[in-house]
Amino acid sequence: MKRFTLFFALVSFFASQLRAQEGIPVYFDYLADNYYLVYPSMAGIGQGGKVRVTARQQWFDVDQAPNLQTVNANFRVGERSGVGGILFNDRNGFHSQTGLKLTYAHHLQLGGDFRTLNQVSFGLSGVILLSSLDETEFRSVIPDPIINGIKNTTSYFNTDFGVSYNYLEFYAHGAILNLLGTGRDLYTAVEFDNLRRYLISAGYVFGRGSFRVEPSFLFQLTEFTEERTLDLNAKVYKDVGNATIWGGLSYRRSFDGAQFLQNGQLGEQRLQLFTPIVGININRFLFSYNYSYQSGDIRFSNGGFHQITLGLDFGEQPENRYDCYCPAAN
Repeated sequence: MKRFTLFFALVSFFASQLRAQEGIPVYFDYLADNYYLVYPSMAGIGQGGKVRVTARQQWFDVDQAPNLQTVNANFRVGERSGVGGILFNDRNGFHSQTGLKLTYAHHLQLGGDFRTLNQVSFGLSGVILLSSLDETEFRSVIPDPIINGIKNTTSYFNTDFGVSYNYLEFYAHGAILNLLGTGRDLYTAVEFDNLRRYLISAGYVFGRGSFRVEPSFLFQLTEFTEERTLDLNAKVYKDVGNATIWGGLSYRRSFDGAQFLQNGQLGEQRLQLFTPIVGININRFLFSYNYSYQSGDIRFSNGGFHQITLGLDFGEQPENRYDCYCPAAN
């Protein structure tokens, strides 16, 4: 009974966290100069383009643990426009989702010449998502009428909208993900169609020498479930020859907890993730790695979450780079 109670608490807790991540889950890859993955308005923010490839794996010692892969590219078109695209594949146990996002962004220069980063940007993404539930391996001694024993698949369309303001080393972003009232309608039980998530973040890069510090935050709100999380981040940069070495730490805290019963005592636990991240930029190439550790008494596994990012910047000439230390734009 004790094991069942703990297991039920775990499933309830993590299901509440993962259900809010319909579409691309917001992890910590945005800290690897990858804000376009989160905010449509960042498509084509620089004078050239960026390509980012990510792979994330949770709990190596847990069978069918969540994993995510993304490929995205965005680049400038003309003086005021940017376009981008994202392919992603997200798996969590018997549930999986594969999607494509196509983005258009418009950038308004508020002052200065083209080397002065002072822009308000608006972006809109169309999202085509294929969602699946594989019931072929479900087993039950007593037949369950809601289990079909087949792989159920459905597709739907949604949109993301974002706005950004970048001024030299300062940046602020906001986005509404899953803007439309459309859902996957994958399960036989009644599902809700409101999948909207609201994101707000801001940060600043201090220092103009070979050593710089960048504090930032990201706040998430899921409208239907009213779940809220906050990321507090800090990164440092050090120039070494033609390379920049950087590292940082992110702390994610949920404002909402899950209750569980253990040894006859009712407890509550909130999601807490500690994520160190390291990376290097050499010329036009980027490599980064981050590891997330979940604290708390109730966990699926003692293992953490591993994520790798590879990046390439292209098409931007040195003389056209912004006159600022703004890694997400330059």
